[in-house]
Amino acid sequence: MNKLPALSPKPLVSLLILFTLFLSACSETPERFFDIAILNTNMINDFASADLARHINDETKEYPDIPSSKKKGNEAITNLNNKILYLEQSLEKVKKLSASGDEEKEIKVLSQQLYELVIPVYKNEYLAYAKLCDSKGSQSAKDEIIHSIDQKYGARFEQNFNALMEKGKAYAQKNNIQVNWGQ
Repeated sequence: MNKLPALSPKPLVSLLILFTLFLSACSETPERFFDIAILNTNMINDFASADLARHINDETKEYPDIPSSKKKGNEAITNLNNKILYLEQSLEKVKKLSASGDEEKEIKVLSQQLYELVIPVYKNEYLAYAKLCDSKGSQSAKDEIIHSIDQKYGARFEQNFNALMEKGKAYAQKNNIQVNWGQ
């Protein structure tokens, strides 16, 4: 038969306590939490702006004197699809964050809301814009899409982004995280 002694309740309780401590030690450090929930949103800080529209359109520019600038006709779409993949991965990381305390929970919610606001716009309106850029569509059609994005989403994005940044600044200061806020 079985020659292994059965675990008595005391060692079992001790193992449960150790396991619980181990799991709590696996939560994110403030720096990691900050990087995922706040710092990664730098990829979308130009959302609903002329800068983003110009950047997308610039993917399609060719220069006659530079043969290597010859385009295939899908550069804007390819670049935008890569950005969408990155944003989706960032959103998944935010969702998986373990937030301890009200401050982290609020930051996590704000960050998640921000990604959930912009990703569908990138997949729809900005992708339509990129297609127009790649196909050398009319400037008036491109302007219409960009204006529509700004009108529909610009104010809400700015409000959400600024709220996240304010919480992020307080969180960074509280946790002694050194950040250059573009100053």
